[in-house]
Amino acid sequence: MVRAEPSARILIIGQAPGTRVHESGVPWDDKSGERLRQWLDVDDDIFYDASRIAIMPMGFCYPGRDPKGGDLPPRPECAPEWHAPLRRQLPGIQLTLLVGSYAQAHYLGKTRKTTMTETVRAWRDYGPEFLPTPHPSWRTTYWLKNNPWFETEIIPELRRKVVSLL
Repeated sequence: MVRAEPSARILIIGQAPGTRVHESGVPWDDKSGERLRQWLDVDDDIFYDASRIAIMPMGFCYPGRDPKGGDLPPRPECAPEWHAPLRRQLPGIQLTLLVGSYAQAHYLGKTRKTTMTETVRAWRDYGPEFLPTPHPSWRTTYWLKNNPWFETEIIPELRRKVVSLL
């Protein structure tokens, strides 16, 4: 589910394809994608223009269902094996959105904070290269209500950066 061209200036790194995306073959082709596009304030045409926005998951295949509910985490071998070679093919990237804790753990390593919330709150520490966000799934609705600073502080800055890079 990688979509990318060397001219892209924004890279979105998410988790792994969910069931709907696995079936459609289109990344972020679900409610999470709708919320992510709202955060970015871009329409489908811009979002899916690989010459402008590259999309790469932490895991490249659907990881399956967790017996306890939800999807399993991304397969751990994908990112270490494939991300560096793929990123080398994207010389124009100026902003990488780290969507969710798996992407943040891989790319921020020891510099990330104890929790995803703390990492996202410290977003200025990771710029200008990275901008951590929560995953935009339905589960984030409660998180957003408890962390209104995300929509008042980070979303406007994210949109400003997106406009300047597109």
